[in-house]
Parts: sequence; C-alpha cells; structure tokens
Amino acid sequence: MRRALVCGAGGFIGGHLVERLKTDGYWVRGVDIKRPEFRETAADEFFNLSDLRDYEDCGGALEHSIDEVYQLAADMGGMGFISTAECEIMRNNALINLNMIHAAAMSDVKRYFFSSSVCVYRDMALGEAALDEDGAYPAQPDNEYGWEKLYAERVAQAYGRRYGVAVRIARFQNTYGPYGTWRGGREKAPAAMCRKVAEAPDGGEIEVWGDGTAVRNYTYVSDLVDGIVRLTRSDEARPTNIGSQEYVSVDELARAVADVAGKRVAIKHIDGPVGVQSRNFSTARIEALGWRPQVTLREGIAQTYPWVAAQVAAR
Repeated sequence: MRRALVCGAGGFIGGHLVERLKTDGYWVRGVDIKRPEFRETAADEFFNLSDLRDYEDCGGALEHSIDEVYQLAADMGGMGFISTAECEIMRNNALINLNMIHAAAMSDVKRYFFSSSVCVYRDMALGEAALDEDGAYPAQPDNEYGWEKLYAERVAQAYGRRYGVAVRIARFQNTYGPYGTWRGGREKAPAAMCRKVAEAPDGGEIEVWGDGTAVRNYTYVSDLVDGIVRLTRSDEARPTNIGSQEYVSVDELARAVADVAGKRVAIKHIDGPVGVQSRNFSTARIEALGWRPQVTLREGIAQTYPWVAAQVAAR
C-alpha cells in the first residue's frame, strides 16, 4: 500500500485529493493548520494544528515512511485576499514551501508534488495566443502570490536534482466545486458568484468587481484532482498547466450561475481588484498524459450552486 502525505488536507482541493487517493488504495495522512470546515476528512490520520511554517511540524508529518508528498498547503484566497495580503502571502508560503521540500528530501521521500499557479504568468491581452509553460519566462507575474509560486517551483526543482526526488509541478487554473470557501474574502470567483446569486431575490441585483470583461477559465475540482494524480504518477518533470479550455468573461460566469439558479439578476459593476485582463494557456502538456476535462462549466456550476445555496440558507 502506497503511503501519501497531503499538505493542506483541510482545504478545498486537498480534501478532494485525499478522497481520490483513498479511492485509489492509498494510506493517507493529512496535515493542515485547520480541520476541514464543511465535512470530515477521509484521511487515515489527520494532523490538525500543524503549522508547516515550523520545520519541526514538517518533519513530524513525514514520520513513518511516506512515499509521496502532495504539497498544496498555502496562505491564499481570491483576488480580494491576494491584493491585500502581500506580506503574509510572501512570508507564510515561502516558509511552508522551503520547509516541506527540505523535510521531504531529508526523509528520503521519492515523489513530491507541488501545487503552483497560473499566477506565475504575466497579464495577457484579450485574444492573445495561448502561452505554454515556458512562457512564464522572462518572469512578470501580476501579483506577489505568483512571484512566490515561481520561486517555490525552482526551489523544489533544485532539491529534486540534488537529492533524487521526483518533483512534479502543476500550475493550477481557477478551481471550483462543493466544499470550498464561499464567503469571508478568501473565496474564488465561482463560489463568490454562487453566494451572491443565492443571496439575491429573483429580479434582484448582484455586484461584480470591474467592468465584467476580464476573461478566465474555471476547472471543476474532480478534473483538477485527476490531473494532479496523472501528473504525479507520470515521467513529466516540467511544470505543467492543468485547466480547461472553456473561457468566459466575469459577466458570462455570473449569467451562467443565475441561469442554473433559475433567477433573473441584474449585474452592477463596482470598483474592486480584478487581477489580469485575460489568461490563455496551453494544456498540451497535461493532455499528452491522457488528461481531458470531463465537466463543463455549466455542469460544474449545476453541482456547485446547490451546495453554496444550502450554506447560505443555513446561516
């Protein structure tokens, strides 16, 4: 039985990854500074209140022969958080990532997955040709979260070369689905839009930051987790984008959520942090491993909105 450590197992993607690894027959230890907020963990062991900014906690999480580490732990959130917590993001995430790869190498871990982000890329113009992974250089990330991720990628790769660790790096695009943060400032755009629509009466109004034209794509969490697993088990050692090719504007996302909810809502554009105008990335590298997204945006929202609406109703 393979033994895996999932760092950030109390979070949204980490919780879904634990379930997938258990389904695949792994023994799984989860570690996080918090327990999962919306459901019980599927991990065989769960070390909550472990602070991976502390090297001793990283070492403790790796006790008793771990074969694979999945490093998803991060101080992060949506644009509202990323734009206002630059110092916390740079310090906390750098400490976590430096400690975990060093502890994994010292513990003779053979395979190490690191969750990076498409925030490592520059701002793009609407309609610009897709960037492949090499397009991260010359580096010009839009925010400090992206700069730290790019540095952490290089740290992980350096340790991989010196200590013989098979490092796998995925650059995540926007991910959504049930059991994720949906309020409080750290939620991603799909969850925030689901909450706003759930709170609005039929015929009401929701507020959207910016002019609504910024373009993104959104990857349903089960598709992302499948990409993580395929990449980690592969021989692909280069950073790899994981995401769908279904691009929509912010206003189109809002309308898709309203349509799933069966509501008529007006959109009011207000000032707020928007981030880049557009992102358009090649997924040829992950597709070469047999990965394809299985869930369309409409299908994913149809699974996410009822869950968020139930949370809103239960407040």
